[in-house]
Formats: sequence, C-alpha cells, structure tokens
Amino acid sequence: MNTEFQIIQKPLITEKGTGLTANLNTYVFRVEKSANRHDIKYAIEKLFKVKVEKVRTMIVRGKTKTVRRSVSRESNWKKAYVTLAQGNKIEIIQGV
Repeated sequence: MNTEFQIIQKPLITEKGTGLTANLNTYVFRVEKSANRHDIKYAIEKLFKVKVEKVRTMIVRGKTKTVRRSVSRESNWKKAYVTLAQGNKIEIIQGV
C-alpha cells in the first residue's frame, strides 16, 4: 500500500474549489490515479487529523497539445473532492 504522501499529491487551488471550501466544507486534491475512495479517505484523515464525511473522485482527461507539426497528449490524472464532517477544516489551505 502507498503512503499518504504518495496518494495525496497536492491540493488544487481554483476559484471553484475555493467556493466549495467556503460554502460546503469540501476540499479538492490531485491524487494518485490508482487510489480508491477508501485510500483517499484514510490518507486525508491521517495527514490532516480530520474526520472525512464523503469522497468523490473523477478522472480528468489529458489535453492534446500541438506545437508546430508535432502533436502530443498530456497524461490523464485523478481529482478528489473531499467533504469534511461538520466543524472540521484543513488549515493549510485556508487564506489562499
């Protein structure tokens, strides 16, 4: 099994994600592609010492890039929406 630091790659700070954090106590993370919901929940609870209520995941398809005559494609990656229990919050992301 992977460690928590390998499963949770980085938080995603976007306008939509910031709105979710403020209104619904939901945080957005980029996670390892092979991680499932249970792995993500365990990693978030262990890393940030919070209670996770719900985890939703999605695969983000890589974009196709064209530079002059060559066409390349970025890799697919996985995004996780993590909803925390009432009264819990992750301080690292606050105030960004």
